[in-house]
Amino acid sequence: MLREGSNDHESPRIGVVLSSGGVRGVFAHTGFLQAIHDLGIPVTASAGCSAGALVGGFIASGTPLADWAATLGGITSRTFWTPDSLPRFIWEMTAHRGRGYTGLSDTGAALQFTRDNLTVNTFEECRYPFHVLAVNLGTGKKVVFSEGELAPRMTASAAMPILYDPVRIDEEYYCDGALIDFAPTDAICCRHQLDVVIVHHVSQHFGIHRELDTALQDSWAMLEIVNRLVFRERPWYLSGEPLSMHHCPCGCGAIVIAIEPDLPVMRWPVIKDGDTALSRAREQTGMLLKPYLNMINSDPRQQLPVSGKIATHPVSGGGTSDTR
Repeated sequence: MLREGSNDHESPRIGVVLSSGGVRGVFAHTGFLQAIHDLGIPVTASAGCSAGALVGGFIASGTPLADWAATLGGITSRTFWTPDSLPRFIWEMTAHRGRGYTGLSDTGAALQFTRDNLTVNTFEECRYPFHVLAVNLGTGKKVVFSEGELAPRMTASAAMPILYDPVRIDEEYYCDGALIDFAPTDAICCRHQLDVVIVHHVSQHFGIHRELDTALQDSWAMLEIVNRLVFRERPWYLSGEPLSMHHCPCGCGAIVIAIEPDLPVMRWPVIKDGDTALSRAREQTGMLLKPYLNMINSDPRQQLPVSGKIATHPVSGGGTSDTR
């Protein structure tokens, strides 16, 4: 049954959705969640994709924000990125002609790091419902995980093709959900009868085409091509403004608040400027949401100033969603 609205006897149900965003996203989402905590906004459910799946999962599992932020401050690229050496890569490409070679790095280090920073092991044990978006390589469809072991499903959501091997779960292979959907608002909005969904969108937008020649001269030019293909379409909820409000496309009446912070560019896998991304996201989230805090915590469906028409775009991304 869909909610008709909040009342004086029932607190609004608020969800958060954390987008993809690479290394920058991991830092920025941490700052966003710190701001949500600072503002006293209770979280009823959450969902994440790629970087958002990692940060969202750690916090949903019960890992204290302060502990996670301290851990994040001590990571290096080797914490999550262990690519093959150049001689090994050449050997695989020449001697084996690339047979069975599915990524520059395996996911062993990333998976262990994920397990080490979780407080519980399964979705069912989380403090509130949590959902992770990935892509099933066999079917090409997006899959929303909400049951089973957290670590492999969180890691699969962040396993960008070419960079990482796909992750095998229950005899099927999965990879980065950003290939289909940056931030899965549909994973939680109607399912948990939410009044508000706050989307923190931090996927990096690259320059216009005349900058491509310069970009392709940088390190990791191959990744630049992949990024431009992945980010060729903008999600329905983005307006180009730091904060915008929309009605949920499904017509349930929930309000979708999209936050697009101004953050430093961080190129893979460098973590320089991570602290800046975290602090900026925390500061901007607090500044943007504070004027609407009373409305969010009282009767958001009636009070929040939604502008424009009700969205008519497909709910979050393309393809068919498979919930697991």
